[in-house]
Amino acid sequence: MLSVLRVHLPSDIPIVGCELTPYVLVKRPDKSVFTDDIPESSPLDGHFLRYKWYRIQSDKKVAICSVHPSEQATLQCLGCVKAKIPVLKSYHCSPKCFSDAWQHHRALHERAASAVNENGNEEEEIFGRFNSTGSGVTNLASSQANAAPVYPTTITQRGGETWFEVGRNKTYTPTADDIGHVLKFECVVIDAETKQQVGHSSTLNTSRVIPAPSPTPRRLISVSGVDIPGHLDLDGRLSSVGTFTVLSYNILSDSYASNDLYTYCPSWALSWTYRRQNLLREIVGYHADIVCLQEVQSDHFEEFFAPELDKHGYQALYKRKTAEVFNGNMNAIDGCATFFRRDRFSHVKKYEVEFNKAAQSLTDAVVPSAQKKTALGRLIKDNIALIVVLEAKFNNQGLLENPGKRQLVCVANTHVNVQQDLKDVKLWQVHTLLKGLEKIAASADIPMLVCGDFNSVPGSAPHALLAMGKVDPMHQDLAVDPLGILRPPTKLTHQLPLVSAYSSFARIGAGLGLEQQRRRMDPTTNEPLFTNCTRDFIGTNDYIFYSADSLTVESLLELLDEDSLRKDTALPSPEWSSDHIALVAEFRCKPRTRR
Repeated sequence: MLSVLRVHLPSDIPIVGCELTPYVLVKRPDKSVFTDDIPESSPLDGHFLRYKWYRIQSDKKVAICSVHPSEQATLQCLGCVKAKIPVLKSYHCSPKCFSDAWQHHRALHERAASAVNENGNEEEEIFGRFNSTGSGVTNLASSQANAAPVYPTTITQRGGETWFEVGRNKTYTPTADDIGHVLKFECVVIDAETKQQVGHSSTLNTSRVIPAPSPTPRRLISVSGVDIPGHLDLDGRLSSVGTFTVLSYNILSDSYASNDLYTYCPSWALSWTYRRQNLLREIVGYHADIVCLQEVQSDHFEEFFAPELDKHGYQALYKRKTAEVFNGNMNAIDGCATFFRRDRFSHVKKYEVEFNKAAQSLTDAVVPSAQKKTALGRLIKDNIALIVVLEAKFNNQGLLENPGKRQLVCVANTHVNVQQDLKDVKLWQVHTLLKGLEKIAASADIPMLVCGDFNSVPGSAPHALLAMGKVDPMHQDLAVDPLGILRPPTKLTHQLPLVSAYSSFARIGAGLGLEQQRRRMDPTTNEPLFTNCTRDFIGTNDYIFYSADSLTVESLLELLDEDSLRKDTALPSPEWSSDHIALVAEFRCKPRTRR
């Protein structure tokens, strides 16, 4: 007879919108154990497993702290209630919690007041965009009254507790109705012939369900001098007529998201089951026309991002890192993924850049045979770039009326080597990518976008090469060149007219929200103060470069304030699921001139 030895959940804290998948250990009569599912349609040894999920309901509704969602709330901000801010954001677990969060919390009041002044109750709809139920703002007071179980109501009184049946599958995704309640999972062995239970039930209780943290949505700020709405349109579109938006985001590969490295992030918020849903919610919420992601594991691309973003109208392209250095699980190796909206662009061509191959060619050409092994050991780091040529289905006036006039865009997506002591390798990789893009530009009149995590701060040699088209021969980064691959420095040039999109924040005049953004820029480099914020490092590594002769920047996604992130120590956090922040730029193609 089959028997269930153990049921267990990988994460103790259930979150709204994040699937719960219990671990069920089963023993066969021959005493072998396994974890495979045994559905009624495929019984094993005349038995199958039946699962049920219950919500344990009591008379007392528990409010959850908006800052520490694993804690029960003990006080409520009446200012939030008065300002009609979503009630979930008004709860705090202690006076110290409220005091520590006040600077960030006060901004909610100011923003709500501003939104009401401008357009009534729009702010409630904006906050609700990140609610994982997709139904807008969750109100604890009304949630219970409006609760409707997925299945025909099954109410069982057991030991003074009321159990509402909410699911009959092995997995269960908590809803807003579950917030503040404990869930019970039950697994029993059923005789396939008699349909009767065999043996005892195996059960587990979760902690109280918490809402998915909902960060204040980031606004799109106009930098073109045209007065456009600062918030996302209610239909979710960022782009105005004739423009397109580009997102670049290092999402933090699960293989790097260890509890040892990010000790300050709660384990439930660091788990992939939580992070993938939070990342997807954020990415989809930006509604970018082109999405460039870095650190996307190959299995997560195939099993999650590609199918999920396909539902939202995106076509997907992917390039996995090479594996000459990597020696782990091949499914866990990460790479770059580029997505584009099928209704806005069509795919023309794809180029894959493997820096390992370029290293082999370089050493064959310039490194003496005796030094080749050493040279390859330094240069081969498995980094790659994915270059995609797209054709727009629109022009400056909107829909493309004359299909004969093709508007192409070339999008490069890369993740440069991270090791800080390999400054020569970083610069060589960026130079190699740029020379490849030059060849594409020479073959077609085509705007260029160069996106990614370059692991290079503003002012570094790779950044100088990208932004200035050359590197000062006296630049300190050039002092590290044991292989002589950077000599002479005069060869470190390119002819692409690239400009960093976010430098637009430093170049424009006064306007709504612009002063605040300038304070989040480094005036010495005209780049953001940070795009990567951990406990041990804060700085800018991520960029969106564009060819300034053919594109103009219309608007940029606002930058985050360091103080608002430090309330959770650093990134990643329950609100933001990567150690990097997303960058979004809206572009318009310049009218084409005859050459």
